Amino acid sequence: MADRLNENPKYRAAREIVFKLRGAGHQAYFAGGCVRDMLLGVEPKDFDVATSATPDVVMEMFAKTYSVGAHFGVVLVCTPDGHGGDIATEVATFRNDGAYSDGRRPDAVRFSNDPREDVLRRDFTINGMLLDPMVFEEAGDAASAVLDYVGGQNDLKSHVLRAIGEPALRFAEDKLRMLRGVRFAARLGLDIEPKTMAAIRAAASEIGQVSCERIRDELTLMLTEGHARWAFELLDETGLLTFVLPEAVKMHGVEQPPQFHPEGDVWVHTMLLLEKLGPGVSPTLAWGALLHDIGKPATFRPPDPKKPGDRIRFDGHVEVGVRMAEEILRRLRFSNEDTEQIVALVKNHMRFGDILQMRESTLKRFLRLPKFDEHLVLHWMDASSAHGDLRLYEFAKEQYEATPDETMKPKLLVTGRDLIAAGYRPGPEFKTMLETAEDAQLEGHVTTTEEALAFVRERFGDPSFSE
Repeated sequence: MADRLNENPKYRAAREIVFKLRGAGHQAYFAGGCVRDMLLGVEPKDFDVATSATPDVVMEMFAKTYSVGAHFGVVLVCTPDGHGGDIATEVATFRNDGAYSDGRRPDAVRFSNDPREDVLRRDFTINGMLLDPMVFEEAGDAASAVLDYVGGQNDLKSHVLRAIGEPALRFAEDKLRMLRGVRFAARLGLDIEPKTMAAIRAAASEIGQVSCERIRDELTLMLTEGHARWAFELLDETGLLTFVLPEAVKMHGVEQPPQFHPEGDVWVHTMLLLEKLGPGVSPTLAWGALLHDIGKPATFRPPDPKKPGDRIRFDGHVEVGVRMAEEILRRLRFSNEDTEQIVALVKNHMRFGDILQMRESTLKRFLRLPKFDEHLVLHWMDASSAHGDLRLYEFAKEQYEATPDETMKPKLLVTGRDLIAAGYRPGPEFKTMLETAEDAQLEGHVTTTEEALAFVRERFGDPSFSE
């Protein structure tokens, strides 16, 4: 791994920072997630440095720095990447934290010269290890270069997620650690140690002290790191789901008609979709998968015993689901752009059932929905997680791939200006007239502006003016 990392610009930048700090008489190590990943044989995305040097000293030693949290001992050191840009490395001073009155950040910190003291205030043992890059390069082995004051290596080998020190205290200091713990456990395939699990369950109701934006970001990471089902089952098991997404908890036990959903209730169905989300999946598709049936619990209707052959129904679940999705996304402070796409996925996921009967114009309008590829993948996951019949998916995919963009969304033969020039007065009917003209164009009934205007006159009559 040492040879491979030596080709990584971020590794080289962090390594040089450590060496320079060491050369000036300070302690310095790689810290946190990068150490964990190196022990797992995974190339880290970033490399953080922990040092005994204070922020002022760090900023004096390096030419280009940014104080992103000097009060907490954090400085960004920027080094040239050789291509006209910079590599930013987070350098944090060893510290001991004071009280966390807001459940997120310490009220005050005390800088330290003791790396052990710094490690003991961190979250989980697997994230609490330090690594000496000098020893690593000499030995070529990450394990032999690790400073482990908390048993992180053993927990990593045993596939255990354990809070450092007293779990209840760690979560009281920073409530977000509960969500991060679930995410790490799911992503790395770890079992949450019993005392750590008990502490999360006991403090789950306090997760509301964390900002909606941070909750949103952690949930999005859980959905897009490739282990979404396990993450959400852990959220449910810890009790956190009740407080971050109570609407999802209600999917438990909501039966579905077995002829369409032999897999089980709405929760089981949704978890099967999440299981199909690979690492790096689009966040909007991931949230669409999670929320596509969110309206079913509120619209559940059991079979009417007076009607032989009647089945479970969810009349209006799409419309209810759209309203619920909008509320959830607003609560979690999603951007307007992401909200629009996620809601569109919820709104349109049942339309595939009608795709074989759609008029040509309706089909083309459907296929040209923004990011239709996400609608297509959602339908594949939905069908694959239920009855397994993929005929509608195959048809939609074939039509989508075979229909050129200019055919799905051609330049309009008739515009509002054309209608006005033809003598029509703008009004409530204008939109319908334009859509009717476009439908005729999409279905190939008209091919010129003159033909399209004649079609409009035939449907809506000749233009007349009343003074």
